[in-house]
Amino acid sequence: MNKYIVVNQPEKWKFSINNITVISSQEYLTDLKFSQIKKARIFNLCKNYNYQTKGYYVSLLAEARGHSAIPTVKNLVDLKDLKLVKIVSEDFDNVIQQSLKNIKSREFVLSIYFGQNVAQKYKELSSLFYKHFQVPFLRVKFSFNSKWHIQSIKAISESEIPEEHLESVYEFANQYFSKKRYDTPKLTRSDFDLAILVNPNDPAPPSNPKALKKFIDIAEKMNIYAEIIEPKDLGRLTSFDALFIRQSTEVNNEAYAFARKAQQEDIAIIDYPDAILKCCNKVYMAEALNNAHIDTPKTVIVHKENRHDVLAQVGLPCVLKAPDSTFSFGVKKAKTEEEYTALVDEMLKESDLIIAQEFCPSDYDWRIGIIDDEVFYACKYYMAKGHWQIYNWKAKKKQEQDGDAECLPIEKVPKKVLKMALKSAKLMGKGLYGIDIKVVNNKPMVIEINDNPNIDFGVEDEYYGDLIYTKILSALKTRVQ
Repeated sequence: MNKYIVVNQPEKWKFSINNITVISSQEYLTDLKFSQIKKARIFNLCKNYNYQTKGYYVSLLAEARGHSAIPTVKNLVDLKDLKLVKIVSEDFDNVIQQSLKNIKSREFVLSIYFGQNVAQKYKELSSLFYKHFQVPFLRVKFSFNSKWHIQSIKAISESEIPEEHLESVYEFANQYFSKKRYDTPKLTRSDFDLAILVNPNDPAPPSNPKALKKFIDIAEKMNIYAEIIEPKDLGRLTSFDALFIRQSTEVNNEAYAFARKAQQEDIAIIDYPDAILKCCNKVYMAEALNNAHIDTPKTVIVHKENRHDVLAQVGLPCVLKAPDSTFSFGVKKAKTEEEYTALVDEMLKESDLIIAQEFCPSDYDWRIGIIDDEVFYACKYYMAKGHWQIYNWKAKKKQEQDGDAECLPIEKVPKKVLKMALKSAKLMGKGLYGIDIKVVNNKPMVIEINDNPNIDFGVEDEYYGDLIYTKILSALKTRVQ
């Protein structure tokens, strides 16, 4: 393969490299012979990579000509977005902190030449920055505020290299250009682009950060481009082929707006707006389960006219649910008639209908995960310490807010539990669901159908591992196709 170093002024190039031709950016951009070369590796060392400069166009035309460019246009664009730089560098933040821990000042500048630094102690950190951004001459400024943060990052020209660094840079250049292989990113086209909606302020997010990272990493292996977006990014939604909602769903929050817009734009979705509407309303769910002859705890839809007759049917203690309660928010337990009266008074001010349900104590609930009518995980969710629910939002210690979880092979779940879960999910249509089932006196009963069930690293994936993520991503791929 032909190798070319492209610089603005070859006559000022200070390094002698064997088997590589040094040419000017003007020559590469305007001489037709370079457009006719089939195989070439272009090392773009122009002094400026800004949009529409010669440095930018060298990488752009190299890609158009089928040449391997270092850096690529994508690398150049990424470098301009400090927010993106910080997101990428989070993967090796531990290396940043470890490498800079002995620096006494509150600012530090790291100069990276062909993936190396003149000080050996910054070798690993320099290599990681080069691996992610592929820019031959790079300068990173850090500032310290409780920990080290990236303040700025930019490509520098050969003329900006300090005189005392030149000898080392010459050695790095010879090592770099003598390599037969380079860690350049492969220019592959993804099968589709996936937006994962996450609200950073979600009080009960359905996926923890490690699970979100798993989704992105496994998506990449499946040739899917995945990107986390936030509620403020609704205007960007149409640039994606699929949407996966990983924030709490309610009819009146952004999740429903995203799902509805995705449906209107014919974008593949998990989960559909219909599923959000149905699962987020406990009144609908109670009616649907009853009509389908699916066993539940004794359930009554409460309103002003029948409120005084309810306890005769469900007994005490009883559970009261707001129609749109999620993650145990808006779910109360009345132990006495006085508590029942006070809670119903309060809850009927917010909604004309609420749910009263027989209290069925148990050590755990089954959570059966279903994707498009197929069971793909099963968990036991144990009650929070000293509490009657899985979540105890009033717990003083954060670690006591939720109970333990145990993930099991599907074949170890009672068949009647699996059958009931599948039948319940079918009421809501295709999608991703978590069916909560109690077994009391050997009798299974559906407690809840969740349209946005948790997929947390270390919990729902504990038994089947990566397969959990692959199943969901494959369901999205099917929708796109």
